[in-house]
Amino acid sequence: QVQLVESGGGAVQAGRSLSLSCVASGSIYSVGPMAWYRQPPGKEREVVATIARAGNDDYVDSVAGRFAISRDNTRNTVYLQMNSLKPEDTAVYYCHAKVYSSWFDNDGKIYWGKGTLVTVSS
Repeated sequence: QVQLVESGGGAVQAGRSLSLSCVASGSIYSVGPMAWYRQPPGKEREVVATIARAGNDDYVDSVAGRFAISRDNTRNTVYLQMNSLKPEDTAVYYCHAKVYSSWFDNDGKIYWGKGTLVTVSS
């Protein structure tokens, strides 16, 4: 089995920064694409940022230029640096990863973390 564990959430004032981390552990051969999603109160979950194993990244328009996703493949860890936070960034942030369990695992499997709450006050 594989577990994704997020850390770094909390409460901050608008304009401040916060950094999230997510570590994948368990039966892992390699980790493919990783991503951060978020679910604001009363709304659906949405993708925030994605990063390929090679480092190619992409962002939803609402966070582009403010958030930065990165990863450390040696530690099976993905990060999200969040700058210039806004109240509308308030949400539970979830880690998402495609994990391959062995060298002959061609399909991989998607895993989710349990989420970490980020609250931004005005």
